[in-house]
Parts: sequence; C-alpha cells; structure tokens
Amino acid sequence: MRLIDGIDIPAPLPGQVEVEIAYSGVCHSQLMEVRGKRGEDRYLPHLLGHEATGIVRATGNGVSKVAIGDKVILGWIRGTGMDAPGALYNWRGQVINSGGITTFNERAIVAENRITPLPKGLSMDLGVLFGCAIPTGAGLALNEIDISPDDTVVVIGIGGIGAIALMYARCHTPKKLIAIDVKEEKREAALKLGATHALNGSDSDILEQIMALTNSTGADYALDAAGHTATIELAFNAVRRNGGRCVFASHPAAGQKISIDPFELVNGKQIQGSWGGGTRPDQDVPRFYQMAVDQNLPLNHMITKRYSLDNVNVALDDLEVGRVMRPLLEINPSLGE
Repeated sequence: MRLIDGIDIPAPLPGQVEVEIAYSGVCHSQLMEVRGKRGEDRYLPHLLGHEATGIVRATGNGVSKVAIGDKVILGWIRGTGMDAPGALYNWRGQVINSGGITTFNERAIVAENRITPLPKGLSMDLGVLFGCAIPTGAGLALNEIDISPDDTVVVIGIGGIGAIALMYARCHTPKKLIAIDVKEEKREAALKLGATHALNGSDSDILEQIMALTNSTGADYALDAAGHTATIELAFNAVRRNGGRCVFASHPAAGQKISIDPFELVNGKQIQGSWGGGTRPDQDVPRFYQMAVDQNLPLNHMITKRYSLDNVNVALDDLEVGRVMRPLLEINPSLGE
C-alpha cells in the first residue's frame, strides 16, 4: 500500500459528510484487500480503511444525522441515513476512488449511513473498536446466537473479532466458554477475558479435546473468527447435532472452499455466515457500549500497539503475523483531547 500527499478533498455531495480523522483501526478485511486476497479489484487506485473516529467538518445537502463539530464513529456497516456514492478524489490529475467509507487518511468523505454519533463518555481511541471489531464480534455473540447459562460456546481465533466475541459471550455466563488459538499469548489473554478453557488450535486432536469438554456431544455454538477453511470446518464439526450452530464472520481468501458432511446438516447441525454480526449501528453501538460499561469489559486490552499513519504498512505486517490484537493508527489524536 502506498501513502501519498496532496490529495484534493472534494466538497461533500448530497448525503456525504467530510470527517477529520482522529484514529483509525486496521483489520483483517483491509489486510486481505491490500494483499489481493479478496478477488479482482476493479476500483484501483482507491483509498482504504473502514473503522475510525473523527469530527465532522462539513456536510452535504440532505444530511440530518450529524452536524459540523460532532464527534463520530465511522464504520463499514450501513446504518440509517443516506447511502451516498463513494467520493472521487483528485491527485495530480488522477482520479482516486473510494467507497462509502475510507479511514487511512487525514480527512475523508463518508456516506451519512456509515456514521454513528460517538456515545457520551466513550474516548475516541476506544471508539474506533465500535466501527468494526465490536459490531462484528459483539454481534456474533449477542445478535447471531442466543446464549443461555446451560450452553457451551466455542470461539476460534482470539484476534480482534474473536476476543470481542468472547468478552460479550461471557456476559451471558455460558456454562463453558472454550477459546481456541494457535498462539499461546492469545490463549492466555482469552483466559483473562473470561474463557473457561483455552485450547491450542494446532493440536492434531483439537476436535477430540472439544468433545471431551462437551460430554462427546459437541458445543451448542461455535463462532469462527479466524477465517480459514480449516477453522470454519472445525467450528462446524465442533457443534452438536440437533440444533448446534456454527457461525463465522471472517472468511478465507477468494476462491477457497470449505468442505462439510451434508449428513451432519440432515442431523440438525447449522452453519451460517455473519455480515457484521447482524449489527444495526444506530441501535447496537450505544447498546454494546453501555454493556461494556455495565460489565466493566476490558476493551482497552484490545489496543496493544499504536502507529502513525506513516507506519500503516508496519501495522498491516504486524497484524498479518499476529503480533498485535488490533492495531490503532493515531492520525490526529489531538482531536480526542
């Protein structure tokens, strides 16, 4: 990914909002896009990033959800408001594309429906998590499934999405909450975040270990946030027949396929993908934030390293090899003071 200076910021069109960015997050979806793993990219050259916080600096006609000076969360999941087209920027006579939201930039033109007011009391750095990680992870645990105290829940992949899913699943006090990751430090983190068990995903008998913890029947729910074909298949195989449900949020590189036994579907296992945790930002972001406050969730543990915008490629590299949970780009942190 290339950083460039001197891009001309267009005036916001109807339904668009100009936001000065304070902080941006970096997630695996953006990493996959940068690495070319999301299939053909028909919009090059284009800007990147889809989770941030900032301050509204200008609004186009028809915008009523936010006003100039408002502190806001930017996220890729559509909420209420106008679904304006992506802005077209200009750099030395060349058109630079963007979608409804970009955040790896100092200022961005964003569609109204990709913006949510920052809840009162939420800092702008932690607010970034409510642009993608929390809507997807908390939504996995709260919107896509219905956890009861008698349930066993498996969470595979304790990165940004998985750790959030685990924290919010714990709020519903399942009987067993089993975390799975190949990295020891992430398994240790999972136990601190509320997991009752933490298993090594690289063990050859990992499925047998899950079965041993579930009286050989399987879990009630398995949430995959690792995004590999093998982990999605593991999640499906780990749930019980007669209603056990596998839900995955991350996805493998374009063109890869999963393989499951259709007879297990006949026997009542369920599998589904999750689009942003089924989150409705305008309703769920305040709800997820209030739950974090009420349950004293350690959201600050998610941000393990901060980077300048100039070091965005270092952040992507660190995320790719698992050195960080959720990289945070400090673009203009003074806006949060």
